[in-house]
Formats: sequence, structure tokens, C-alpha cells
Amino acid sequence: MQALPLANLRFLTTKVQLLLSVKREGMIQEKHYRHELKFSVPYAEYLAMRERLRKVMTVDPHTSADGLYQIRSIYFDNDEDKALREKVDGIGKREKFRIRYYNDDFSFITLEKKMKINNLCLKYDARITEKECRTILDGNLDWMKTHPEELVRELYAKMRYQRLRPRVLVSYVREPYIYKAGNVRVTFDSAIRTSLYSQEFLTKTVSDISATDAPKDMILEVKYDAFLPEIIQDLVQVPCLRQQAFSKYGACRRYG
Repeated sequence: MQALPLANLRFLTTKVQLLLSVKREGMIQEKHYRHELKFSVPYAEYLAMRERLRKVMTVDPHTSADGLYQIRSIYFDNDEDKALREKVDGIGKREKFRIRYYNDDFSFITLEKKMKINNLCLKYDARITEKECRTILDGNLDWMKTHPEELVRELYAKMRYQRLRPRVLVSYVREPYIYKAGNVRVTFDSAIRTSLYSQEFLTKTVSDISATDAPKDMILEVKYDAFLPEIIQDLVQVPCLRQQAFSKYGACRRYG
């Protein structure tokens, strides 16, 4: 892990925005890479940091009354572990596919492709139905090649030609905060758990296990566009905090 000079985070920003255009439903949508920094935070430090953040940042309105929500994702990889090996080997440019839902609500399910270039990330997403999701997990794919969503058609092609398939279920609890200037999103993720059995995706009861050695520690993620406001830099300033390339998918794949 590399020590992070949090006070100098302003120097980690870039004046160059990597812009992409994607055509969906007849409209051109501009996508851009965002900065993404990750840290492991001891529980005591998390409590202090959370109090500071709440005085400046806004709790994400999509959370429940306690300011939290649960995320469940099924990640795709092939038999050669392409996505996992690219992460472990530190490949600068890589991508992962996943299907995700929140708080065990099967009415809102998204297919996502996350692309990374070092500390920059870009995410594409598309809504799919519960029935479509179950069909993908069952390996019935032909309908995907004519789906109106481009991302679904792309996953179909890569399931056919890269042999992607569901590999691991990842669950965790997220505590998110937002700050308008810089489009900043700060999240604390905890209770990271896993199951290798994709059949338990889209079920209310999951038989999973902890995926981290220190389950009480928090994973802090800081995401922002072109700049990170100085006030947010100061709020997350902890002398012992170190940046790390933590991957929930990688942590959960330790078991198979």
C-alpha cells in the first residue's frame, strides 16, 4: 500500500477530462471518467470522520432512515479469471461487468460495466428486469443480442466470445454522503460478504461469509470529477490513513 498525502489531494486531480459519448435511445449522452480513491479506515477513525462529514455533506437521499443501504452484486468473469488477473496484476486499463440491486428490492436491477484507468473510473449502466436477470443467470442468452440496451448486447457478445459467466456474489452495507461542488461522493462500505453460488442472487436469504480479515474496518471511497474541494480534503484527513487498491470483487474471490 502507498502512503497517501491527503493534504495534497488537490495535486492528484487532473485538468484533462476523458470524455466519451454514447448513443442510447436516440440521444447522445456525455460520459466522463471520475477520480476514485480507496482507503481502509479503522472503526474508531470512521466514527470521528463520519461526524465531521455530516456537518458539511448531505446524506444520499436514496438511503433508508438510518442513512444506509445494502448492495448485492453478481460479478462476471471467465474461466481464465480475466477480470481478477487484470486487477491482481495491476493492469492500468480494465473493465468488469456486474448486475446489482439494493435493499433486496428486485424491482430495480441494473447491469453495469465499470471501466478503470488507474485512479479514474467510468461506469455504464442499464436497467434490466428481474425476469431478464434470472434468464442471464440461467445461461439463456439468445434474447440479449436484440435487446434495446446496448450494454445488454455487449454483455451478450462477451459472454459468447470471452466466455464471461456469473462467478461470485458480493454483498455489503454502504453509508453514502454527497457534496455538490466537484460532484463529490464519499462512502463507507462495511460488512463485505460473499457467496460463490449465483443461485442465491435475487433471494431474500443468502448463505454468505465475511470476505475481509477485519470485518469491523471500513472501506472509505472518495469519488469526484475534476477537483476535490479543499474542505472535503480536510474532513477526511487522518494521519495514519493510507490509500489502497482494494477490490471487493478481489476480496470475495479469495474463496474460489
